[in-house]
Amino acid sequence: MKKIFVFLGLILLLTGCGKESEKNIINDLNNKIENSKAYHMVATLEIYRNEEKYTYNVDSSYKMNDLFKVNLINQNNNHEQIILKNENGVFVLTPSLNKSFKFQSDWPYNNSQIYLLQPIINDIKNDSKKTFEKTDDGYLITSSVNYSTEKDFKKQKVYLDKEKNIKKVEIVDETDNIKMCLNIIEIDYKPTFDDNYFDENTYQKLYDQNENNTDDKNTQDNNQTNPETSTTSKLEEIVYPMYVPVDTYLTGQDTVSTSSGERVILTFSGESAFTIVQETMKNNDTLNYVYGDPYLILDTVGSITDYSVSWISNGVEYSVMSDTMDLDELLTVAQSISVAALAK
Repeated sequence: MKKIFVFLGLILLLTGCGKESEKNIINDLNNKIENSKAYHMVATLEIYRNEEKYTYNVDSSYKMNDLFKVNLINQNNNHEQIILKNENGVFVLTPSLNKSFKFQSDWPYNNSQIYLLQPIINDIKNDSKKTFEKTDDGYLITSSVNYSTEKDFKKQKVYLDKEKNIKKVEIVDETDNIKMCLNIIEIDYKPTFDDNYFDENTYQKLYDQNENNTDDKNTQDNNQTNPETSTTSKLEEIVYPMYVPVDTYLTGQDTVSTSSGERVILTFSGESAFTIVQETMKNNDTLNYVYGDPYLILDTVGSITDYSVSWISNGVEYSVMSDTMDLDELLTVAQSISVAALAK
């Protein structure tokens, strides 16, 4: 009988140690991120949409007092954008296009974000039903996520190595199909940043410097061969959505001239009415103010509100607006336009 009690005691002890190990691993991970004064992460991000894959080089940085900077470079076209948060607000910057947008947004805390460590650990902490398992290479933590604009993004799978470092994060749907995958190359928890690293004006200055160098090199030839500096741009072609809701039809198409070129307005009427605006990109260096959140839409970072999706792709500004459609379907329309534009 005494042997039986000893055996049961060993089982309980081992079981307790296993639970404690799980708790310790999650706590260690949480403490490493929450107590970090800064970090710098290099990774690649894969996004899967309609059997297509879009791959980004990701460079994410954080410094205490809520300073964030995420560089996203599309591997397909080398298009770079920067999402930046500092004491002045939230910005999306496109240095090569001299475009800057300031958002009225709580980013990055208002939704899950796969390319920042704090939202990843917050999703783990907030899920009382998260699961934990040991793997050959380390550990796997699975938790729910909060992607309010992506209804089929249900869970995140966070892969740790044996030293409890995050190596990979997958966002999956209900049937475990991968929707996004972040492969982490390295994380530095003791980086040093220049004083102006999180200053939005730094990247505007870089653009201005590159632009001035180009202008200085070509000024003489341009003045001789092209005395007229103002030109009128036109849309090369109108891009239509590849997805239109049931019982909804194109009922209007208008083209108007603007100071920067052309604007095309497509009106869809019916059960799920919406409007698409396409126009040549405005060539100015003014800061544009946006009420919404930054949103990664296939090949670029755009903006999203409850009633609209806007982005710039291949020199064209797009907006999709509706006061009758839900956001999920509005995004489906917008993404089908982006796919069509990329295919041209």
